[in-house]
Amino acid sequence: MPDALSALSLTLPAGQLAALVGPNGCGKSTLLKAIMGFVPVRSGSIMLEGISVQRLGRRRMSRLVAYMPQDVICPEYATVGDIVEMAAYGRHGFFGGPDGIDRGRFREALDAMGLRAHAGTAMSILSGGQRQRAWIAMALAQDSSIILLDEPVNHLDMKYQYAVLGLLGTLARDRGKTILLVLHDLNLAAAFADRLVMMKEGGIVTVGAVHRVMTADVIRSVYGVNADVFERNGRWVCLPAVQDSVVLPSCSARPEGRARGRTGL
Repeated sequence: MPDALSALSLTLPAGQLAALVGPNGCGKSTLLKAIMGFVPVRSGSIMLEGISVQRLGRRRMSRLVAYMPQDVICPEYATVGDIVEMAAYGRHGFFGGPDGIDRGRFREALDAMGLRAHAGTAMSILSGGQRQRAWIAMALAQDSSIILLDEPVNHLDMKYQYAVLGLLGTLARDRGKTILLVLHDLNLAAAFADRLVMMKEGGIVTVGAVHRVMTADVIRSVYGVNADVFERNGRWVCLPAVQDSVVLPSCSARPEGRARGRTGL
């Protein structure tokens, strides 16, 4: 495992949407990068459909896995359509053009993200939420059997948070895809995921169905927060208790060593 991760074991079956949850810095993004082969695995192995990641070439890997990192750098001149068409590079190479099947997938992905009318719009002038939807559309257009998304609903309003997560759940269950995504909102994860993967300090604390993972004891142990967990309208809800105020240093405090009195003018 990478240095940021401790020994862990995780099996993700096809046809399920799994949400990777846990505090900041616990290794969620690092785990996705390790699955992609972007960080070295010093011990153990990562298998995708029975094949070690180390044995998969970049072309085969891109066909098998669609990955959207947390922060994506985009050329200023690129349009939404350009970004989505990048999904074809994994199948045809950088200089190969998309075929008719690819273009059909592009249209479906743009429609799913509500971006068909913006296909010719430069990414640089879109809102943060629209850019995020464009990157998700690219991942969907890749039509891979495994989809890894790092905070996909970041920057999205409530409507598109629910639309995107609902679509991903449908893709997993109806098309047999394996989907693993990082989420910070436990209630969103509980509402849409088939299983939760709870992490802390580089390791996996527990994995399983929502009602088995999202318990008051687990939340207290992992987040250090007291919370009520209950079922409402068929969904599990986490309601954190109001915490005592945290005392922060005064902003007006004078740094040590700064001269008093004279301003030097």
